Amino acid sequence: MSPKENAGRIIIVDDDAGGRQAMSRALRRVGYDVAPFGDGLEALAHLREHPDVELVVTDLRMPGLDGIEVLRRAREMVPDVGVLMITAFGSIETAVGAMKYGAEDYLEKPVNLEVLRGRVANLVEKVQLGREVNEFKAVERIVEERGSFEGMVGNTASMLELFRKIQQVSPTKSSILILGESGTGKELVARAIHRHSARARKTFLPVDCAAIPAEILEAELFGYERGAFTGAVARKQGKFEVAHGGTLFLDELGELPLALQAKLLRVLEAKAFMRVGGTEEVEVDVRLIAATNRNLLEMADEGEFRADLYYRLAVVNLQIPSLRDRREDVSLLASSFLERFARENERPEPRLTPETLQVLKWAPWPGNVRELRNLMESLTILHPGEEIQPHHLPEEMRDASREISVSGGGAGLPGSAGSMVGRTMEEIEREVLLRTLERTGGNRTQAAEMLGIGLRTLQRKIKQYRKEGFPVIEADS
Repeated sequence: MSPKENAGRIIIVDDDAGGRQAMSRALRRVGYDVAPFGDGLEALAHLREHPDVELVVTDLRMPGLDGIEVLRRAREMVPDVGVLMITAFGSIETAVGAMKYGAEDYLEKPVNLEVLRGRVANLVEKVQLGREVNEFKAVERIVEERGSFEGMVGNTASMLELFRKIQQVSPTKSSILILGESGTGKELVARAIHRHSARARKTFLPVDCAAIPAEILEAELFGYERGAFTGAVARKQGKFEVAHGGTLFLDELGELPLALQAKLLRVLEAKAFMRVGGTEEVEVDVRLIAATNRNLLEMADEGEFRADLYYRLAVVNLQIPSLRDRREDVSLLASSFLERFARENERPEPRLTPETLQVLKWAPWPGNVRELRNLMESLTILHPGEEIQPHHLPEEMRDASREISVSGGGAGLPGSAGSMVGRTMEEIEREVLLRTLERTGGNRTQAAEMLGIGLRTLQRKIKQYRKEGFPVIEADS
């Protein structure tokens, strides 16, 4: 059997040290996390502290607690844990009887280690699948009862899977990398992880790496000592110190300069850093959640991002689907935003006609949920209590929606450039950026805000397009 990465967690209970060690070695070789015990009470104490264990492999006949009692008590603590009985030759009837108490399978001694691995693989997979199904159903119930999950609206399979993963990874101590286009709600995901973690009562501190000039970003993150530079008249704590005990969310991580990436890697590994101008290390306990809309591996290949930092951060990757990839959620999101903005502005809630909802469903949404939210806020203010018809929507949205729906749901683009079907995402991104700059008369700040990206990201793209020979509109001086 080939090795498995993170195959599962197993407890082995056997008073025979030789058999216990042989089974432990055989299972560890294929990737299992094995905790062996010679005493049933010790094994149960471990299970109580580690309820995420998938399988208990226990000898049937042992002094003190026998296998049946281990099975019974294990199931009281963790009802869905799997149990595999090991029985001596001649005790088959007793082993079969144990299965009536809930044991899934049994093996005779002497144990064939290859057969053991096969049985264990099947049982662990069964338990893991069952737990995933239960987690998914629990998320479905939350969404159905509340209409949302931690402020995020959506009941498509991709969003329910995202919500399930948030619940799964939140209690851990692992660093998390959130991936998704601008406007998909990466900070909402980060906040949800924090609220479901053991750090929920501590600080959640978001930092937009693209919004802070590169020359002062180090001081913002790590603080500085008095006299470290001109204007540093007193010691100042950085974001890491402020977030001590809590969660630090670094958005737009791809904008972090290489020099700071090295320092960030050291903080993650050593849990300590030096302030700018300092000589003593400051120890911190911070969970780091990072987010980006860029491909960090491609950046690493181009020398723009440290590969070691990427792999240290990406212990867990959470991918947020774009709004184009979950069009069935558009109606739910639009209704939720209209109700919210009507309540906040004390105005009657507008009503979306079926024709309008169809246009919204097939709009290209380059700005994702953020763009939809802004549009619904505008409609609430401009048309309070009215029936929203398609002509109330931006003309370019209607045109693009028509193109996409007619072409069968391919990528679309605001404007009259025709269908984007068959074009690469890089071409579509370039077209969107250039057309937005045209719309703003070359105003980069306004264009970046409309697109939901950082100004530095936009400036880098403009520089790239100039090198490639594409005309870029500049604001009038």
